[in-house]
Parts: sequence; C-alpha cells; structure tokens
Amino acid sequence: MPKGTPSHWVTGVSEISESDIFIRGYAMNELVGTVPFSAITYLLIRGELPTPGQARMMDVILSSILDYGLQKSGTVAARAVVSVNPVMTAGLGAAVLAAGEYALSPEDTGRFIAETFANWQASGKSKEEAATALVSELRAARKRVPGFGHQVFRYVDPRSQRLKALAKEQGVWGEAIEWYEAVHKAFQDATNKPELVLNDVGMLAAIMVQMGFTPQEMCGLALLSTMPGLIAHVSEELQSGIRNRLIPDSHVEYETPRRDLAGELAKLGWQ
Repeated sequence: MPKGTPSHWVTGVSEISESDIFIRGYAMNELVGTVPFSAITYLLIRGELPTPGQARMMDVILSSILDYGLQKSGTVAARAVVSVNPVMTAGLGAAVLAAGEYALSPEDTGRFIAETFANWQASGKSKEEAATALVSELRAARKRVPGFGHQVFRYVDPRSQRLKALAKEQGVWGEAIEWYEAVHKAFQDATNKPELVLNDVGMLAAIMVQMGFTPQEMCGLALLSTMPGLIAHVSEELQSGIRNRLIPDSHVEYETPRRDLAGELAKLGWQ
C-alpha cells in the first residue's frame, strides 16, 4: 500500500505474512508447542503474554463450565436444531444465541462488578460502608445483584470456593474480588439470608474483572468454555438418528378453548 493511503482496517490481533502468521507480534510457529492454548487465548484477548499464574487461571476459566447438560436451554436448543438441520455449526450457533442475562454469560455480573468497583474506588468510603450503601440503593430500587444465589447450593457454593482458592494460589486475587465479596456479605446481612451463596458465575466474573477482561470478553470466554460439552451433545444428537425433536403433547397444557369461527366472524361484521 502506498505511503499515506488510508487503511481500510487496522488490527493489532494478527498478521499473515509470506513466512508466518503473527499473533500479537509473536510468530505462531514459535508459540505452538511452546505456549499452551490457555496462555495463547490470554495473549490474543489481552494483547500480552500472561504470567504462569495468569495462564494457569485462564486454564481454570476455560475448564470451569465445560457442560451444563440438558439443564441449560442452550444445550436443548442445540440438540433440537440439529435434529432438523443435522449440521454441527447449526447446533453450536443455536447454543451461542441462548447465552445471555439469565443463562451462562457472566457479562452482566462482570459489568456490575467493574462499575461498582470503580465507583467505590472514587468514593473515598471504606469498602464495608460503600457496600452497605450500594446494597441499600439496590434493594430500594428492587434491583437484583447478579451472581448471587443458586437453586441447589446453600451457604457455600463449592465451585465458587474452589475458584477462590485457585485465584489466591495463582496470584490473581485482588481488590475487585474482595469488593464483590463485601457486596455479597452486605446483601446477606441486609436480607438476613446467610444461606444466599456467591455462585460460580459471580466468582468467575470477579476473577476476570481482576484479570482485566471486559464484560463482553467474559461472555466470549464462557462460551468458549462450553464448546467441548456442546460439541459432545451435538455429536450425540447427530448420531442418535432421531429427527425433529418435539415437546410431546403430554408435556403441554393448551389453555385456549375451541372457538366458533363462523359465529365470531359474524359478530365482527364479516360477510
């Protein structure tokens, strides 16, 4: 391209040359076999090589979900879609579209933690004072706190505790996570619900905020973590030979009564 010609696209992610592919400036033939997948993932997204502890934590993040089974709508959607369109990509696409505010994605939790953490740092208040005030505001506005609660676990979510232990072990623990824990404690106290857990999605989001990931990147990483399980489910569905999965009538309640079309049309003035 002649010097001074405006670029159509500018990227710092990768470059394909005649000699090699460069990832964030590093030659791929040097990365492959030297740096593990988790570390290359960190490099691609964050733009810099991770420390060994950060790479280990990335491995934990990418291994933290893997498969929700048929308990998540994304898996059900994927299997239903490939039962009528038997293509792997169709199933994976359906599952990706099912991730959002109420399932799988830690994006909303990450955004909540990042924004409230920044507000606390700018407030000059103590962590406990700011957390108590925040919870009071949220409750007055009847807003939920993402990442709290679980349909099974009470008092302690063992998955969350495991993530916490690993984050401390790998040196990625910090103030952002401690702030979120303070909000959790304030919420338990305000609602008198000591059994309300800080769940695995909440802890994952806090760790990823601490590691510098954006909320949108967190969603992508969560989806990446589910890919092995989704591939397995879609493959199982493709091999099952079942076509056109439907909800059986025995599982559906029809609430609309039969209607008299001719009579209703006459009442409305149809000729």
